[in-house]
Amino acid sequence: MQDHTAQTSGILYVVATPIGNLADFTQRAIDTLNLVDVIAAEDTRNAYKLLQHFSIDKKCIAYHDHNETQQAQSLVKQLLAGANIGVISDAGTPLINDPGYRIVKACREANIKVVPIPGACAIITALSAAGVATDQFFFGGFLPAKKQARQAAIATTAQTTATSVFYESTHRIVACLQDIQAVLGADKHVVIARELTKTFETFISAPVGEILQIMADDANQLKGEFVLVLEGSSAQAEVDEKCLKLLRSLVEYMPLKAAAGIVADTFGVKKKAVYEAGLAIK
Repeated sequence: MQDHTAQTSGILYVVATPIGNLADFTQRAIDTLNLVDVIAAEDTRNAYKLLQHFSIDKKCIAYHDHNETQQAQSLVKQLLAGANIGVISDAGTPLINDPGYRIVKACREANIKVVPIPGACAIITALSAAGVATDQFFFGGFLPAKKQARQAAIATTAQTTATSVFYESTHRIVACLQDIQAVLGADKHVVIARELTKTFETFISAPVGEILQIMADDANQLKGEFVLVLEGSSAQAEVDEKCLKLLRSLVEYMPLKAAAGIVADTFGVKKKAVYEAGLAIK
């Protein structure tokens, strides 16, 4: 447990950066990076371009997958000596499929204060406009590069009613969609969010077979960075008499919405379906 009674060390700031549109860089993030003594960046070349655009004149050091363990130790020493440090990734919120976990963990263990500076995140941006259920979702990072492992990972999504979210690159997007079709069928509903916040931002929401055809017809749809959103499985129990019996008992002691959530978790049915059934029996 952290002791906040005496903060003599510096502060680690975890700072979100834009995922494409520079206008999404918050004023708080700019102020924070102007405040810190040094910035730990996933790629210093990308970082300096961003900092130069916002007239932030700070030293950057490389902090990435290949040197994370060593750099975390060095950064903790600087923080304990009183330096304030900002951590940024190439784009979006650090630690979300990006380096940063080790330095944050080390700071917690060393009783060093960690402050998140929120901002853009490709996962949340995609989900907010995908038009699929977001009450539960699973983020799986990038799917495996090899076909067999990728298909195995895709197969696991058939077992859950939660929405599944993945990143994918322009080089593997077609192979990935072909594997989704092979494993889950051509009718599997998928949302592709491409080039989020950028000039050519595109959302395609359709059965995966149709999406493959759209991409075959328009090569421009293959360009950029992708977020894949897979709807959860609809195969689940129905709202039967057991569900309704429990629901009737619970609504005597709590609101229908809360009762519906308990029934849904207990019997593995959709909360929305339980709620609608509850409205009908009121």
